[in-house]
Amino acid sequence: MISELFYLTIVIALLLIGSYFSACETALTAYSKPKMFSMAQDGNKKAQVILSLQSDISLVLSTILTCYTILNSLIVSLSNVLCINLFGDSAVFYGPIIISVFIVLFAEVLPKMLTITNPEKILLPSAYFIKYLYIALKPLNKVIAVIAGNIIKLIKVSNKTNQEVYKESLDELKGAIDLHTGRNLENTKQEKVMLKSILDLGSVPVSSIMIHRNNVTTLCIDDTISNIIEKVMNCPFTRIPLWSENQDNVIGVLHVKDFLKAIREYGVDNIKLIDIALKPCFIPENKALLEQLQSFKKRHEHFALVIDEYGSFIGIVTLEDIIEEIVGDISDEHDVISTSGVRQQEDGSYIVNGSINIRDLNREIEANFKTTENAATIAGLVINTIEVIPDVGQAFIISGYKFEILKKNRNQITLLKVTKVNNVTNVNNVQ
Repeated sequence: MISELFYLTIVIALLLIGSYFSACETALTAYSKPKMFSMAQDGNKKAQVILSLQSDISLVLSTILTCYTILNSLIVSLSNVLCINLFGDSAVFYGPIIISVFIVLFAEVLPKMLTITNPEKILLPSAYFIKYLYIALKPLNKVIAVIAGNIIKLIKVSNKTNQEVYKESLDELKGAIDLHTGRNLENTKQEKVMLKSILDLGSVPVSSIMIHRNNVTTLCIDDTISNIIEKVMNCPFTRIPLWSENQDNVIGVLHVKDFLKAIREYGVDNIKLIDIALKPCFIPENKALLEQLQSFKKRHEHFALVIDEYGSFIGIVTLEDIIEEIVGDISDEHDVISTSGVRQQEDGSYIVNGSINIRDLNREIEANFKTTENAATIAGLVINTIEVIPDVGQAFIISGYKFEILKKNRNQITLLKVTKVNNVTNVNNVQ
């Protein structure tokens, strides 16, 4: 009787230890990395230990699983001995079934269910134990890792690239943003849009948000001073590109404040624009918004000229444009157009300016149109998708939306009507 009681005590103890290892495994895979990082930043030593293990998480998990597997093997062996001692040889058949139920229930399901809702509660108190256990079993787990790695190579399963890991991390963060809730639904929605826009800054090129050269006010440096003053007075912008001979040859940027100072100091007839013009900052069209934002901060500038691969001037981007990409449209009393360029109609459709940026339209109507190298505006999206120059009155279905051409200026689409069409995702000329 004493022998059976001893075996039973050992089995129960091993089951409890196994459930603890099972909980640690779940906690290591389910804990919130941003939350743990925040705790580490606040000086929590245990959180710092957990984060330090993250760089070698596969071996850490291997350590936990190795211990857990050994424990389960011992539990099965001792349980068989106990069952045979109590019930005889017939226990060989039903003994493993009984202990399997106990292992699944008490060492798998219950600890995982209890841990998944609050993994940090298990993980933080166990931080040093996991660390020292990992160090102690590291040689053994490295051997296991080498064997597993060779097996992976044999079955031709490739490891993830750094870019894939980064994308998955970004998608995980965006998913966390989608789960964010707040008291005010409208404010929460805006917060989500802003946070996602910040995450996208590193992948969005300046060409996607730039103001095209056709919509940029420029000045010819050889023009008469009276004409220049007239254009400056009628221009709502403070920085205006200066060109000589042709508009691709931008030689400077005129700041209105410097221009007015020069008029007061030298007089209208003695001004030389080239002397007061700022040096132009040229950037390639594929430069990322995040990189350009950092460049603006470093150079203490707000204005850059975008050029294509041939060095031709194609548009401008400003600090305000990048900020608007995060927070949405910012209009002031001097803006030419104070609206977003999208007007919702009573029937649920939208009247859209052809020059509106695709990303801005996505935010306004909650669509998911993709920007491309050849199309940053909604007019460009339509033309590049249908591959023809449409006439006024024609309509097309693109990615589940009907685009009707309302106005054109030569070959440029200036106004469209956009209507959502249910259960249609293909491109189709409907009129």
